[in-house]
Amino acid sequence: MASDFIIHVDESDFEYEVLQYSTHIPVLVDFWAAWCVPCRVLGPKLEALAREGEGSFRLAKVNVDDNGRLAKKYKIRNIPAAKAFVDGHVVAEFSGVPSDDHLRALIHRLAPTPEDLMYAKGNSLMELGDYGEAEDAYRQFLSVQPDHAGALLGLIRALLLQGEGREAAVLLENFPASSEYNTAQLLKPVAKAFTVNRVDLVEDDQPLEAVFRNGMRLAQRGNILAALDGFLDILRKDRHYRGGEVKEIFVGLLALLGDSYPEVSQYRKDLSSALF
Repeated sequence: MASDFIIHVDESDFEYEVLQYSTHIPVLVDFWAAWCVPCRVLGPKLEALAREGEGSFRLAKVNVDDNGRLAKKYKIRNIPAAKAFVDGHVVAEFSGVPSDDHLRALIHRLAPTPEDLMYAKGNSLMELGDYGEAEDAYRQFLSVQPDHAGALLGLIRALLLQGEGREAAVLLENFPASSEYNTAQLLKPVAKAFTVNRVDLVEDDQPLEAVFRNGMRLAQRGNILAALDGFLDILRKDRHYRGGEVKEIFVGLLALLGDSYPEVSQYRKDLSSALF
């Protein structure tokens, strides 16, 4: 048993080895007893994850028979039981023997890998509007987990928000089945429109076509709200313009911005009003 990140603790050192230690790295406490058969199953699983984590979290083992006051304080009624501590507070807990996938998911939430942090960095940069840096972060993450749907969608959005449609279109054609799949499909008309050769976006004598092409220029340059305003004008005059393409691009641009974007809700209402 590795003495640094797998440790036995008791009432005398719990304050230091668990509560104070959890201000530096997360600590997962395994409450167990020698007579508990399920504990003999869970214990080795947690120890293997702790060794695999190489110090990303500490596993602290508490024998409830020898530490009744700790068991009472943390309301341990059934064992095995585990509680995760961060900054001295319980942030997650479970009892029994969860599946291996559940245990790994818990550990990843408790102690993210460098790759997980890169994914989180990409998401944060997207919220800040730094799409180029977000693209780099997603690419680094995907170099390790190439089929991660959330990161793929993040990369696609970063590309489209920079006006780059060609690679986004390729990624969308091969997008994996996932909870992000439907959103990815909504982005396809935008990616397709962005791949149109710029020399095709010339002035047009037809008023609606001129508005459409100007809207595409604006969207590809990142001025999406102005593009949406132009597309709304088109749809109010002809909701089937370009065989429904304008409506599909409009919906795709809303998906590109995301529901957290403050204006999206109003634009959805405006679209419904224009169509119905």
